Amino acid sequence: MKQCSESVRRRRQWLLLPCLLLVVIVVSGCHTFAFYGQAIKGQYQIVASERQIKKLIADPQTPAQLKSRLQLIEELRAFAAKDLKLPVDGHYEKYADLRRRYVVWNVQAAPEFSLQPKTWWYPFVGSVEYRGYFSEGGAQDYAAGMRKKSYDVYVDGVEAYSTLGWFRDPVLNTFISNAPPDLAETLFHELGHQRLFAPGDTDFNEAFATSVGQEGARRWLRAKGDQAAYDRYQAELRRSQQFVGLVQSARKRLAGIYGDERTDTGQLKASRKPPSVPPEELRRRKQQVFEEMRADYAQLKAQWGGNRDYEGWFARAINNAQLNSVAAYFDLVPCFEQLLAQNGGDLEKFYQACSRLAKEPQDERHRRLLALRPGALAAAGSGAEASE
Repeated sequence: MKQCSESVRRRRQWLLLPCLLLVVIVVSGCHTFAFYGQAIKGQYQIVASERQIKKLIADPQTPAQLKSRLQLIEELRAFAAKDLKLPVDGHYEKYADLRRRYVVWNVQAAPEFSLQPKTWWYPFVGSVEYRGYFSEGGAQDYAAGMRKKSYDVYVDGVEAYSTLGWFRDPVLNTFISNAPPDLAETLFHELGHQRLFAPGDTDFNEAFATSVGQEGARRWLRAKGDQAAYDRYQAELRRSQQFVGLVQSARKRLAGIYGDERTDTGQLKASRKPPSVPPEELRRRKQQVFEEMRADYAQLKAQWGGNRDYEGWFARAINNAQLNSVAAYFDLVPCFEQLLAQNGGDLEKFYQACSRLAKEPQDERHRRLLALRPGALAAAGSGAEASE
């Protein structure tokens, strides 16, 4: 019976690949076939590697550490469905060991003298600010081509991603060994994408999912009554906020150097005017900002007691695309946190409010979110008092 069922399973997996290839041929031209082809192969590898978590837990051959983590996944799924009102819907019922550190590698790019991110368009999801590859080599090859076009380029490994309901997403070896609060945040983040996704709006989608992941992890730790773990996670989030502050400060200074224009929706656009400063001087000023940022980070690290969470990030040659990779995930997080507070911490009401925003045109969506920033709310309150 086992051999028969395994044969059927493999046959179904092999049938999946040509079906997906047919979809790609229909929705894309020949010049994009190679990119979508590698994406299909990568997704197929995941599907082909999947094993039922319940069976792995019951299997005496499953290593004890992995079994413990899979049992934790079961707990997190139940919490996500009941307490966080997230659509588990068969997601994370399976486990796949890809035998590599990351599941995909994302390429992000920006002009040398602007913080306006380059975007790529994809069927069904619209424009996004990254291009994903299932092999580091493929990502680096594409990045090399972008650098030849004078772009600042950032290639970063990704532990998890959501297929937005096209597949039942599995747990992966790339994040299963993370600390329990980080594992919880990852799972809730990706399920947040399942709950809500606004096509073509990377900043909205990632900040929403980040907010859901962090709030979900906090609520899970409180429900467990593990105060020590909760305090450590809160300290981790405070360090993250301080790091994001460094990035935001650097981006603000660079925008002034480049002459980038900020729209009323908070997005940076390259100036249409030619720069009044020679390229050599722009490069000097740009590098000065990065050096000051590193110095500020050294001071922060001393305050953190030598914590090295962001050592790898600063070990790279910082550029515009790398700064943008942080902004996409975190710039709008305070707005979503404020929206949750306005809804009394009720997650269902919060999701509904976010869903209404997602239906708005993108510019209006961002204007409404930015009006929720703590600073914007304080300014609005001062203005009301002055008018009285």
